[in-house]
Amino acid sequence: MGLFGKKDKLQIIAFQSYGTDAHFYARGRALEDEEIDLSQKGFFNLIWNSYKRFETDEIRNTPVQIKLPDGRTLKGKTDGRGYYIFDAPQEKLEELTNEEGWLNYEIAYDDSSLRREILHQNRFPGEMLIPSETADYGVISDIDDTILHTGVVSSLKWRVVVNTLFKRAGKRTPLKGAAEFYNLLHRGKSGMLANPIFYVSHSPWNLYRYLEVFLRKNNFPKGPILLRNFPRYSRRKKQDEKPQKQKEILNILKTYPELKFILIGDSGEHDADIYKEIAELYPEQILAIYLRSVSHKRKMERVRGIFKSYETTPVLLVETSEQAIDHAKENGFIR
Repeated sequence: MGLFGKKDKLQIIAFQSYGTDAHFYARGRALEDEEIDLSQKGFFNLIWNSYKRFETDEIRNTPVQIKLPDGRTLKGKTDGRGYYIFDAPQEKLEELTNEEGWLNYEIAYDDSSLRREILHQNRFPGEMLIPSETADYGVISDIDDTILHTGVVSSLKWRVVVNTLFKRAGKRTPLKGAAEFYNLLHRGKSGMLANPIFYVSHSPWNLYRYLEVFLRKNNFPKGPILLRNFPRYSRRKKQDEKPQKQKEILNILKTYPELKFILIGDSGEHDADIYKEIAELYPEQILAIYLRSVSHKRKMERVRGIFKSYETTPVLLVETSEQAIDHAKENGFIR
């Protein structure tokens, strides 16, 4: 039900974001609390929770306020789909971060007209990552079929639906050895660092908590999870418009121009094309590209063709995580 129908509790989901010492950036969504339990067992519970993840009731055009640990406050407003973005210059934000570079803040509804009975709480946690100046490099990784089986290379797209919607996040199987590889990259060549990890996906923001639970349950390093909005049917994509995933990666590179990056994806869809184009635009910032091989002969042949005479950046088509770990050790990325 909407805000003026059934008295559902309200919530704010703050997406993990990234910024700098002089720039605060946060985004999230204000919604009615559908009380989705991602650990629930049973087929019908899974179907019901899957439905609720997409049939969300957003809290539109409503004031919200962020409070930083030092008492600073920022005011904003949700849009027509319940999303909010705070994008503002600030000072000395790095002083507010923990040893891993995370700045913890609180966000709340800032509308006195909201009835108390639908606000069982009005303080919701959020986090923004500011990479340490001591980081060796950053990692930008795809999620779909890179660390999480989705079946996206199958011509039968039902596999994606079944895997994403009808399996509990805690029961999804990560690709073998992926978490170990990412933790080694996170700790860097000294084993003591906090290299930032950014996760990108074509999945919609409705699946944010699902993917957050999956990464946490499987011991992947914490990092911003960058997804996409559902496309609007009334909006036609421009012919030369870049995929959302590519836009997100380019924004990360522009945000941290002094930081080098390792790109990790798969050979199934468009990662090879996107990563090659990015490396050619920013050759000094891309240390290496890892593309996990997929069991699709034609797609693998296409990817090999893309990189046949490519020498701008080291590229490895990865069969196993052990192979990637050995390559990273040889190149001094990890110890």
